Amino acid sequence: MKIAGLMKFRNCAAFRRGGIWALGAGLASTSAGAAFAAGVGLAEPGQIGFQQAVTPIAAYIHWFHDDLLMPIITIISLLVLFLLAYVIWKFNEKANPTPSKTTHNTLVEVAWTIIPVAILVVIAIPSFRLLTDELVVPPADVTVKVTASQWHWAYEYPKDQGGFSFESYMKPENEIKPENGDVRLLSVDNEAVVPVNKNVVLQVTALDVIHSFAIQSFGVRVDAVPGRLNETWFKADREGTYYGQCSKLCGKDHAFMPIAFRVVSEEKYQAWLADAKKKFASAPSAISVAEAEPAATRQ
Repeated sequence: MKIAGLMKFRNCAAFRRGGIWALGAGLASTSAGAAFAAGVGLAEPGQIGFQQAVTPIAAYIHWFHDDLLMPIITIISLLVLFLLAYVIWKFNEKANPTPSKTTHNTLVEVAWTIIPVAILVVIAIPSFRLLTDELVVPPADVTVKVTASQWHWAYEYPKDQGGFSFESYMKPENEIKPENGDVRLLSVDNEAVVPVNKNVVLQVTALDVIHSFAIQSFGVRVDAVPGRLNETWFKADREGTYYGQCSKLCGKDHAFMPIAFRVVSEEKYQAWLADAKKKFASAPSAISVAEAEPAATRQ
C-alpha cells in the first residue's frame, strides 16, 4: 500500500480514541508541568490500549488490532462461551440419561474446517500488507544510525546531515525537572531530533548483546543485533517528543535505557543541526569510542 493510502487512516474514525474496541484507552492524565494528551508519546497512568498513533504505520497497526482482530476475537470468545453453556445445559446426564452414539457429522466437520480457514484469510490479507509496509523502506529524507549498548543508545547522523554522533543516557532522578517537561525513567540527556512529515530511516545495530529499539507511537520495533544492521522507518505527522524503551532483556539495567525522539518543524530541525554540529562534531565519535572500549569497561 502506498504511503498516501496509509495516511487516510490518520483521520479515520476507527482510529479515534475512545472507540468500543479501545476499551477506554483515552483515559486522560496530565503530568505536572507537562501537558500531554492521553497516550501521546508516552504511556499515561491508568491508560489501557495503545499510545496515540503519529505515523501511518502505527495507525494501520491500531486499525488492524482494534477494528479487525478485536471484533473477531470477541465474537469467537462469545460463541465458544455460548456453545459451552448450551452443551452443559442440553447434554448433561440428567437431561440425557442415554448418551448419543453419534460419532460423525459431515456438515459440522466441514464447517469447523472452512470457517477457521476463512477467518485466517481475512486476517492474513491486511497482515501481509502491514508487514510489507513495515519492511519495504521508502527513500530516506533523513537517515540515523542507532547503536545500542549496555545500557544506553548512541545516534549517528550522516555527512549530509552534519556528520556527528552522540550518546543518549537516561537522566538520573536528581536531574528530573517536571516543570521543564522531564519524565521520570524516560527523559534523556541528549534527544534524537528529526523533522516532521519526513521519511526517517533508522539503521539499528548493537555493540554487545541483543537489544530492541521500540517506540510505540511510531509503530516501530526492531532488534539491535551485534554485527548486523537492521533497518526500519517512520514518518511522524505531528511535532512532539516521543518515548520508547529497549524491549529485550539485555542485562541488569535493561529498564533504564529509554529512547527519546523529538519531532520538530524543518526550520527547527535545521537550527538544531547547526547547534548539534558545534556541540558534537568536535567530540570523538560516540560509536567508535564505544567500539574501542572493552566490554567489561562499558558494563
